[in-house]
Amino acid sequence: MTEQLTTETFKEKVYDYTKGQEWEYEGSLPCIIDFYADWCGPCKMIAPILEELSEEYDGKIKIYKINTEEQQELSQTFGIRSIPTLLFVPMGEEPQMSAGGMNKETLVKVINDILKI
Repeated sequence: MTEQLTTETFKEKVYDYTKGQEWEYEGSLPCIIDFYADWCGPCKMIAPILEELSEEYDGKIKIYKINTEEQQELSQTFGIRSIPTLLFVPMGEEPQMSAGGMNKETLVKVINDILKI
């Protein structure tokens, strides 16, 4: 099940960017963060794929969603210019960002390659 994040829950579960410059992931599992908006067509196409993956990889990764309209501070902090934008956060490594929609096969490849699942 994907989980909505607010600025506050993002700071608790992912990264508190107000504390310093160094990336320090707070989570215990690798994660994917989907920056989206309700009006975005490609966002609506990728949402059910992310739901499927959250069930298939339950206990192995977390999938979070951030509504860019409601969480503008997070969107600005991460320089989100187009949506959907996905942030892939592996354990102990720098996160990687990808703009634009992806099909399920591509997402599975990224989960294997970047998140190392």
